[in-house]
Amino acid sequence: MNILLMLIPVTVLLLLVAVALFFWAVNHQQFDDLDSPAILPLLDDPPPEESLPDETAPPTQDIV
Repeated sequence: MNILLMLIPVTVLLLLVAVALFFWAVNHQQFDDLDSPAILPLLDDPPPEESLPDETAPPTQDIV
């Protein structure tokens, strides 16, 4: 029975911390956009830009 004297205040404390963290997250716009992060992995990557050969580089020599 004595354990209840300890568990009830600990439970109330944990509940208050959870509520405080929830309101902190709401105030810091953590729940504003829930759809975009879920869609981002499904989007195609943009095509890579094709680079032109570098004309300033010295010509490569064939090793015989």
